[in-house]
Amino acid sequence: MSNAGNAPRIIPLEEGWNDEIKAKAIDKLEAMLDGGMRQTNMFGPREYVNIYTVCYDMCTQRSPYNWSRDLYQRHGETMERYLTSKVLPALREKTGQGGPLLLQELQHRWKNHQIMNKWLKRFFTYLDRYYVKHHSLPTLEQAGLRCFKTFIYEECKSDSTSAILALIQDERDGKIIDKSLVKSIVELYEHMGMSSLEAYNADFEVALLESTREYYAKKRDEWINDSTPDYLIKAEDALTDERTRVSDYLNANSEGNLLKVVEEELLEKVETELLEKESSGCRALLQNDKSEDLQRMFRLFSRLESSNNSSNANASATPNSAGLQPIATIVQDFITNQGMDVVQRRQARLDGGEKDKNDDPKFVKSMIELHEKYLGVVKRDFAGHSYFQKALKDAFCEIINRNVGNFTNAELMSTFCDRILKSGGEKLNESEVEEHLDRIVQLFSYLTDKDLFAEIYRNQLAKRLLNQRSTSDDAEKLMIAKLKVQCGTQFTSKMEGMLADLAVGSQQRQKFKQKMQEKAGSVKLDFGVQVLTTGFWPTYKSPEVSLTKEMSSCMEVFREWHDQEHQKRKLSWVLTQGSASVLATFGKKSYDLQVATLQAIALDALSGGPTFTLEDLAQRLNLEDAILKPLMHSLSCGKYKVIQKSPANSKINPGDKFTANPKFSSNMRKLRIPMASLDSSFNTKKVEEDRTIAIEAAIVRIMKARKTLQHQQLLSEVLAQLSFFNPNPRVVKKRIEGLIDREYLERSPDNSGVYNYLA
Repeated sequence: MSNAGNAPRIIPLEEGWNDEIKAKAIDKLEAMLDGGMRQTNMFGPREYVNIYTVCYDMCTQRSPYNWSRDLYQRHGETMERYLTSKVLPALREKTGQGGPLLLQELQHRWKNHQIMNKWLKRFFTYLDRYYVKHHSLPTLEQAGLRCFKTFIYEECKSDSTSAILALIQDERDGKIIDKSLVKSIVELYEHMGMSSLEAYNADFEVALLESTREYYAKKRDEWINDSTPDYLIKAEDALTDERTRVSDYLNANSEGNLLKVVEEELLEKVETELLEKESSGCRALLQNDKSEDLQRMFRLFSRLESSNNSSNANASATPNSAGLQPIATIVQDFITNQGMDVVQRRQARLDGGEKDKNDDPKFVKSMIELHEKYLGVVKRDFAGHSYFQKALKDAFCEIINRNVGNFTNAELMSTFCDRILKSGGEKLNESEVEEHLDRIVQLFSYLTDKDLFAEIYRNQLAKRLLNQRSTSDDAEKLMIAKLKVQCGTQFTSKMEGMLADLAVGSQQRQKFKQKMQEKAGSVKLDFGVQVLTTGFWPTYKSPEVSLTKEMSSCMEVFREWHDQEHQKRKLSWVLTQGSASVLATFGKKSYDLQVATLQAIALDALSGGPTFTLEDLAQRLNLEDAILKPLMHSLSCGKYKVIQKSPANSKINPGDKFTANPKFSSNMRKLRIPMASLDSSFNTKKVEEDRTIAIEAAIVRIMKARKTLQHQQLLSEVLAQLSFFNPNPRVVKKRIEGLIDREYLERSPDNSGVYNYLA
């Protein structure tokens, strides 16, 4: 036993606990907490090390003197005793004295418990490191929280929740509350979840959401009699307040659920009533251009979109009955009605006796202004949201395709472009021209019959180019580029070919001019030719008119030169599209007459003063009445009557006599004498033929890829592919029958409603 004196002293359980741990640590800690001392260093370093050492020694002694299990058990008993003997009675005393007092006491006791839990954990650190880990027990901190939850939280949570909700209600009503107090109790709920929000959600948030729903249901009933803008201002303020409330003292995860409850009560349940209010609903705001109110309406009801989308995540994609879709429907109806008012005003003008013609800039400008206005509304007030872009598109598709009078909107729009791009039309600078073209192309995008617009535009473009009436080549190219972006290369290929012809033609004219200069002695006319590629340009009438000797000579020179330059090309003359400058002398005054080629031939026939009847001229010029009558009308009945007609009226009849007008006089020396077009603005038959080809091509393309298709599927795919026009299903069916007859397709032997492709 000689080494007995060097062996460490065994610390008995009761001695170590009562004389050291309880007396020097626990009792002192409880006394300080009860006395209100909460400073960080309640125990000095020496005190702490001594207590820690005692605990360490008691846990590291060999069995049966290892007291780890007993100390772990007494740690819990200490917590339980203090909570049940000191804390719980104090809270029970405050329960009946009002919510704030209870919360203040709970706050005080919770902070004390956190301090006690911290120090006991530090004293018994060795237990946490080895005993707790080895036996898979709750850590000392967890055990302390569980103890508080079991003996304090479970009894107080109902009263504390009611007290918090009462304070929140007071704040909503405009009273000032102690936010830090509420925040600290909310943190207690969070801790009681043991690293989760289970306790917070179950014991507080559910009640919070229910009380919030009740509160705003009452507010909704109070506010609903206000105007829609006033109601939405209050709703927006309420949402802002609730968001602030969450950031001030609630858990951040509550924000979504809390705001959703407010949105449901203040917005979703009364959306239809708010939007349909007669004097302040969505229509009234649109009518009165209330941009700020519309933006607020969009902001608020767009909040319902995300909640609807999340709740319907597994449902099929259908328009929401709440949110932005009802507003978009109202916007579409409103814009449609506004557009129909413009259409009806045009109809009223025509009914009032205004001449119906293909040039109505007032109508087209009204459409442009209407579209510009509501495009701005969609972008500015509705943030360019897809619902409202679709509403604008659907509205204008209905408006733009509602034709009034004898001329389609496609023709009116094309003629408006003609006014902009033609010299002598609209007086606009370069930037204004581009702006107008941008806007007209926007309207064009809504047209169903885009191919009809293209045909009319191509004819008018040809006239501008051939008559040298285009204000700018750059502007022409710009418009074609815009149409190309909208509809693709195929849509504008002919128009681009026309411009290319003119570019190449200028080089050819320069070469031919040198040829003419070589024959200056034998040719008396300043003669030029524009060569056109047949496929690009419209088809024009080309009468076999009797030319003057000089014209025939010049044309023969050009033919010889052209055949040498381009041996494989065939020339055919289109004299109806030519122009001439004629020097005419009436009395002592000379004039420079800018006329068409046919007008120049007629003037030459009447030069020198002879008189001819209509029949004489028809025989002399080899022209039929359909061409001769408008020709002579332009010279004898127009603004500049260079030819005298008898009898002197405004109609050309058989037997009328014509001669040069010896009394003609004008203040201007250079005169342009227009002539009515001999060709229609577009060829309806050609448009129908092109459509037939496009329909058949689409059918063959689809069937070649699919091999076998049912009739309805084929019809749907054909309609989807044809973007330049909207064919009648009956026409498509007829073209299918035609392709069956020509053995591109066959009906299935088993089912007559199914088609097979024949390779």
